[in-house]
Amino acid sequence: MIARIQGRVDSVSETAAIVSIGDISYEVLAPAVDIVDLQRHIGQRITFVTLHYLEGNASFGQLTPRLIGFMRQQDKDFFEQFITVKGIGPRRALRALAQSVERIATAINQKDTRFLTSLPEIGKRTAEQIIAELSGKVDQFALAGGGPSAPAARTDQQTAAIEAMISLGERPAEAENWVDRACRADPTLATSASIMKAAYRLKAGG
Repeated sequence: MIARIQGRVDSVSETAAIVSIGDISYEVLAPAVDIVDLQRHIGQRITFVTLHYLEGNASFGQLTPRLIGFMRQQDKDFFEQFITVKGIGPRRALRALAQSVERIATAINQKDTRFLTSLPEIGKRTAEQIIAELSGKVDQFALAGGGPSAPAARTDQQTAAIEAMISLGERPAEAENWVDRACRADPTLATSASIMKAAYRLKAGG
């Protein structure tokens, strides 16, 4: 079982990256939220936390091994819980994860069906099923003290850090997420530069 791979991102499609490790290239499926990030890393080396599954119908002998890559361990951990929900298989889950794990977990805990139904592949009935099966079980992934529609007040330095990260290509929601998490983890961060450094360190899993 391959638990982690590190290789050069050669190309990125709407659902996967082609990652080269020596003379071997792997197709690595990725959550929708990570596809834009991966496109910015074409030609660079990336480490993926990986998960294998078999796709197809075993009764007809048509099983194809697939490799899913996550940029953060917590995303893999959340994914493994997410696909335990009835009716959500790996492919559907990858398309549905178009927002950060923190925001989705917070919406689940807050029973926010409106937010969940804004995700690809998630209708009202499925959103209710997700809440029924996972509410209270994803606390470790959720944003502390707030949800997708309730961002905390930010200092000028935090706002400047977010704007700088956006100028470097981060999605606004993701920049806000990582800055907020960094500042909760270390309230002593005082400059936009130190906040950005801490945010990127968290994003990289450090």
